[in-house]
Amino acid sequence: MSIEVRVPTLGESVTEATVATWFKKPGDAVAVDEMLCELETDKVTVEVPSPAAGVMGEVVAAEGETVGVNALLATIVAGEGAAPAPAAAPAPAAAPAASGGSVDVMVPTLGESVTEATVSTWFKQVGDSVAQDEMLCELETDKVSVEVPAPAAGVLAEIVAPEGATVDAAAKLAVISGSAAGAVAAPAAPAAGSSDGGGKDIANAPSAEKAMAQAGLSADQVTGTGRDGRIMKEDVAKAVAAPAAAAAAPAPAAQAPRAPVAAQDASREERVRMTRLRQTIAKRLKDSQNTAAMLTTYNEVDMTEVMALRNQYKDQFEKKHGVRLGFMSFFTKACCHALKEVPEVNAEIDGTDIVYKNFVHMGVAAGTPTGLVVPVIRDADSMSFAAIEKAIAEKGRRARDGKLSMEEMQGGTFTISNGGVYGSLMSSPILNPPQSGILGMHKIQDRPMAINGEVKIRPMMYLALSYDHRIVDGKGAVTFLVRVKEALEDPRRLLMDL
Repeated sequence: MSIEVRVPTLGESVTEATVATWFKKPGDAVAVDEMLCELETDKVTVEVPSPAAGVMGEVVAAEGETVGVNALLATIVAGEGAAPAPAAAPAPAAAPAASGGSVDVMVPTLGESVTEATVSTWFKQVGDSVAQDEMLCELETDKVSVEVPAPAAGVLAEIVAPEGATVDAAAKLAVISGSAAGAVAAPAAPAAGSSDGGGKDIANAPSAEKAMAQAGLSADQVTGTGRDGRIMKEDVAKAVAAPAAAAAAPAPAAQAPRAPVAAQDASREERVRMTRLRQTIAKRLKDSQNTAAMLTTYNEVDMTEVMALRNQYKDQFEKKHGVRLGFMSFFTKACCHALKEVPEVNAEIDGTDIVYKNFVHMGVAAGTPTGLVVPVIRDADSMSFAAIEKAIAEKGRRARDGKLSMEEMQGGTFTISNGGVYGSLMSSPILNPPQSGILGMHKIQDRPMAINGEVKIRPMMYLALSYDHRIVDGKGAVTFLVRVKEALEDPRRLLMDL
């Protein structure tokens, strides 16, 4: 039975593409979803997977040929017609999963906006037998850890990306051979390909060859991002733009050299590579300082009424809702109340536009053993005290266990950071971009206060609002903080929407 391979949908407004590279030749065995060829459009590069397992038949559209959407690219002989190709041995039950002897282990989908990961741990070594869906390795991204299962049963023949290597979203991690014999042979081919130092025998995209000729560049001056290091048209454009960009951009500030370390101290030091999460935290916080016109305003709140209300109802609250009544629900409610009056604190800048949010997705900063994360409680402005407390408890537990998904840490419009749980008396929180405001809570401390002409001891907390002065004026920031203070010092205002 012959199966047609056609040009897939190329995207909005894209009607044709150029066949850049064929990865298979007529007579080659192919597995389901194995990449057959690469198409190049004026916007993106598209890989065409095999719709079925079998043997490569006729290649209708040769490399360099321009084809339209749904045009016929090739045919695949499936079913009985595929029998002659693997005639070397009778196919065992697991052979189809081995795609002609080996299966590539690729980086799985990492999620929105995540383009690369670091290989943190390999659970298997070369030569180990693996079962289908058995965990092979763990990847660490900017946000979460991702486990990579084996796509088929067999023997781990080659590890392409060792521990500590940074891989992109479409990289190959390893090769699984369908048998022990295949495991020995499989590493040989990649080794031969890698020994030629830059893939001289790999066919680059035709349009890339033309662009290099026009720009006067040689292949060793361009870094290929296509499959197996093939040079694509956009790679040439980047190489041409790089010298101009380097000349226009000011030289980056040199990293400050490390201070000299005494010889007797060097042996007592321990050097540990920063995790990707910690690197991302550092980069985002520094970017926030460099981008936003960040300013912090302070106030203090008398927690007497909130503490009294909590003590009065905490037992009934926990009995009815199954969750403890904490202070975070009061602060979340108070912030949502204040954000309605000062909406720019809940907005963000997009180029020359201000995007106002008619909802509150509240980020709640949480410290974990691996670093700071900010899970998001969506539509917090429409939630009850009990729903907020349940969401905070559940998100906090998942954050500490490292089980938060990327979706749970995206889309926040405002953030609350509670440094008081660690004993912080006062601090200036850093914005969580692209948000324009973050509220810092601190330690509750008994202090003497002048109340109606008398000195009384009151439980006081300093509040800090850091905001982006590009979008939030001083008046708006102070008004927001005063409204939060008023709502906490008289919680009845929340009920009356005052």
